[in-house]
Amino acid sequence: MADADIYQQVQERYSSAAKTNDEDYGRDVATAFGYSREELASIPEDANLGLSCGNPLALAQLREGEVIIDLGSGAGIDAFLSAKNVGPNGHVYGIDMNKDMLARAKQNAQKTSTKNVSFIESQITSIPLQASIADCIISNCVINLVPDADKPLVFQEMARLLKPGGRVAISDILTKKDLPRGLKESMALYVGCVAGASRVSEYERFLKEAGFADVLIVDAKNDLNIYTSALGEVEGESNGAGCCAQVKKATSCCAPDQKAESSDAGCCASVKKQASCCGPDQTAPKEGGSGIFSESFKNEFKDIDFNEWAGSFKIYAVKK
Repeated sequence: MADADIYQQVQERYSSAAKTNDEDYGRDVATAFGYSREELASIPEDANLGLSCGNPLALAQLREGEVIIDLGSGAGIDAFLSAKNVGPNGHVYGIDMNKDMLARAKQNAQKTSTKNVSFIESQITSIPLQASIADCIISNCVINLVPDADKPLVFQEMARLLKPGGRVAISDILTKKDLPRGLKESMALYVGCVAGASRVSEYERFLKEAGFADVLIVDAKNDLNIYTSALGEVEGESNGAGCCAQVKKATSCCAPDQKAESSDAGCCASVKKQASCCGPDQTAPKEGGSGIFSESFKNEFKDIDFNEWAGSFKIYAVKK
């Protein structure tokens, strides 16, 4: 897959997600992944599109007066919550390359008269902000979408933007070993946060080579096989928004009736009537289908055990 094609497909997918609005769906997904209902009630409903695959704020430990950068800020869920944590003396910069997501985020900021958040159009490999400006950088299931050749640039940019002693708190999908060619070359799985995921060892190397220490990468050990098992139950009229598509029957994105064990549960925590948060954009038509997730897609990947290859991870590191 050419890098230009990857960026274009990601742009198209998230433009579509930015134009959806299913408040119940977004709330159910977010609460399953560690966001409290009180937190969600404190931000614009349109800021939560159900795209989260974890809760980086649970790792970030934000403090009053800090400067935060949110890589791939989308409609603003983590940016607005961060703004409340840092208060009027702090500031949050939401970075996103997608114009539709930025438009929605900026509308949300205007509706709530939020003054300590700025949304900037930029790829996360080169951000128009001064060096050593941030105390903490957060990101939520975004870095896996960056083409492999550009991934080291993301970590170098994080190091440039952070103050000495600054930290990163990231939720992302990583692979445990090299993906088979059929998975690695699937654009459907790429925009679904799987095919572009880095190896754990690569992620650690990217961080250390960029100048980070105290690197912590923890596997949430969630069941990722929902990526194929849920495809047959996808609601044909689902909103199709982002990493979590609606499912008719599944009560959990990992296994029936499975419940999250902690408030910062990973990508496949329990989701009422939803599929995996970081799985593919599961919006196949009811029969056949001409979209990315057709019956042929389900048949192609039905025998793959994704848990053998990938997992949902929480990442924390400190700039030297």
